[in-house]
Amino acid sequence: MKPQDIIAGKTSLWIFGYGSLVWRPDFKYRSSEVGYINGYKRRFWHGDNFHRGNDELPGRVVTLIEDDDESTWGVAFEVTGSQVEEALRYLNVRETACGGYITKMVEFVPENKSQPPVQALVYIATSDNTLYLGPASPEEIGAQIAVCRGKTGHNLEYLLRLAEFMRTSCPHVEDHHLFSIEGAALAVVSYMLAAQ
Repeated sequence: MKPQDIIAGKTSLWIFGYGSLVWRPDFKYRSSEVGYINGYKRRFWHGDNFHRGNDELPGRVVTLIEDDDESTWGVAFEVTGSQVEEALRYLNVRETACGGYITKMVEFVPENKSQPPVQALVYIATSDNTLYLGPASPEEIGAQIAVCRGKTGHNLEYLLRLAEFMRTSCPHVEDHHLFSIEGAALAVVSYMLAAQ
């Protein structure tokens, strides 16, 4: 489904971010809410040969994997008026052209219980994408992240910023996948620094 088909005639749209969007949306928005979506788990199973890696050493970034028993925390951004088209034009380059993500509409549940759930646009990289890397152990993923960098910066920065977001904005949520990879990547970096 193309974003322009989803927003035909809409003057307002929510966009859910669960990776780098949580700290760097880079588009104008009216408001934002921390919250979650159900039925998906966040995994570092997608390759990145542009933002956080290159063709020789692809980085690893997050995508969503369907799982009825899981939920994924992040940030939803409300864009209105001209912001809708501007945000989608930007994200179509950042997430679709350079990242290989497709779009879906999901129900976003704000942490603030006074706010009702809303339908939100989300970008998901699927297993049929050429950049998709699939599962690996936290140690393998952490080692890969520790050494990769792309046009946006180090893959490690991406990992650490996401972990920092979860600790500061969602301290009650235990993201075992994320935190185990963070620990593995930092262990590799410590080893590399000690070996210098």
